[in-house]
Amino acid sequence: MKNPITVIGLDLAKSVFQVHGINAEGEIVCRRKLSRSRVLAYFTKLEPCLVGMEACATAHHWAREISALGHEVKLMPPQYVKPYVKTQKNDMADAEAICEAVTRPTMRFVSIKSTNQQALLVLHGVREQWVRMSTRIINSIRGHLAEFGIVGAKGRLGVDAVIVMLRDNRDRRIPDLARQCLIPLVDELKRVKREILETDRRIAEVHKTNALSKRLETIPGVGPITATRVIAEVADPASFKSGRAFSAWVGLVPKQHSSGGRDRLGRITKTGNPALRRLLVAGAMSMIIRARQLGFTSHPWLVRLLERKPTKVAAVAMVNTIARMICALMMTKERFNPRKLMPA
Repeated sequence: MKNPITVIGLDLAKSVFQVHGINAEGEIVCRRKLSRSRVLAYFTKLEPCLVGMEACATAHHWAREISALGHEVKLMPPQYVKPYVKTQKNDMADAEAICEAVTRPTMRFVSIKSTNQQALLVLHGVREQWVRMSTRIINSIRGHLAEFGIVGAKGRLGVDAVIVMLRDNRDRRIPDLARQCLIPLVDELKRVKREILETDRRIAEVHKTNALSKRLETIPGVGPITATRVIAEVADPASFKSGRAFSAWVGLVPKQHSSGGRDRLGRITKTGNPALRRLLVAGAMSMIIRARQLGFTSHPWLVRLLERKPTKVAAVAMVNTIARMICALMMTKERFNPRKLMPA
């Protein structure tokens, strides 16, 4: 090829893909659309080059496939590519922006996930859907019963008591027609709970066979679900420069609105990975609840933290520390050492 393509920006889609290619001098060599069936055939004919893509749906699949053809593939967060769009949004402009962004020396890239990691993410995603479905069914049953003056207690025991009442035909507080309508919801709730238990069993199997996951479980507040979620989300721990970088990726560092040498810090950013952040917060809250039940004998440093901060603020502070521990264990390949835990 007279002017070989050295960099390609590939705008992904469901059916029609846009390609923007430049040569070593930065001159535009190729602008074309590709159907889904022609993408791999097109890259097979090219000399090895740098291919940039946004880290969106199906990006990891295409990154693996194109990398197997000898090309260097880099994924970028879409929010980092957007500033390079020169005109209004369209496929051609997006592909050009991707091609420009991937060559920037300060660009941050997303590590490519393996098929096993994505399979584990599917397992976690299905579990989340079952949990949401369970919550919807429970709220629906509670809402319908409230119309008859029946309000169940909070928590799992309250739901169990409501179900026992619905299955008791001698209880005349609700009409038979309402009971006949709600019983199928109870049966569906039972099936959903079985599915949740089955996904938990599969997660436990993955956890037992993964050395990194078992090491992460040694950290306080981290269980099999959180540990396996971490190994599914983090393709390359070396991509984080420090524990703080990992914590920022999870969205646990304060927002900054600083200017003129004056630092202004706000609430946590909540950017990055909301599912992982939610699991970490749940683990920290369970630690606080358990510590209160035991009288704080296991974690005396937690007493001092809760004396200064409200419960949820203390939980987020703990999550920040836990996230940095996770990053440290992934990088050093060590187990958690309680002696290295700094007091609050």
